[in-house]
Amino acid sequence: MPSKFFNAVTSKLSGLKLHDFNCGFKCYRREVLEEIEIYGERHRFIPVLAHQRGFKVAEIEVEHHARIHGKSKYGLERYLRGFIDLITLTFLGRYERRPAHLFGGVGIACVFLGGAIDIYILYIKIFYGEISPRYPLLFLGILLTVVGIQLVTFGLISELLIVRSKRGTRPNYSIEKK
Repeated sequence: MPSKFFNAVTSKLSGLKLHDFNCGFKCYRREVLEEIEIYGERHRFIPVLAHQRGFKVAEIEVEHHARIHGKSKYGLERYLRGFIDLITLTFLGRYERRPAHLFGGVGIACVFLGGAIDIYILYIKIFYGEISPRYPLLFLGILLTVVGIQLVTFGLISELLIVRSKRGTRPNYSIEKK
């Protein structure tokens, strides 16, 4: 039952529809294994990593027999580590090449929420009079606005770093004599 749950969650988060991610019978092309980095317990997610890199992933279902001897080594700790690895791979797969989508989206949401709070505080100030400087909502609105601007800026800087790393360290211009 836990294995079925793990496979369902992995399929949903990765977008790769496979029957069994933990099957021990796997076959890969050399270029797949040369392209992806495997460390820690990421060997369980080789199909997900290959899928994220644009390789075609297919599955042939094999029959598994019930355990006759010994006991399962799958416990809560292994599932938690696997889930953390899956969240990491999902995050990297979606935002590794476009960090401004993550940081910009969260930043814009913070700016809008902080702006709405600040407008509400301004409304209270105009129509109901004095606001106590200790009013926590005022500080929350200001904090959200500032953090939102920082997140958007961080996303843009991250995009610049990605573009720069693709071009190399040399400037992208040429000088010609007339």
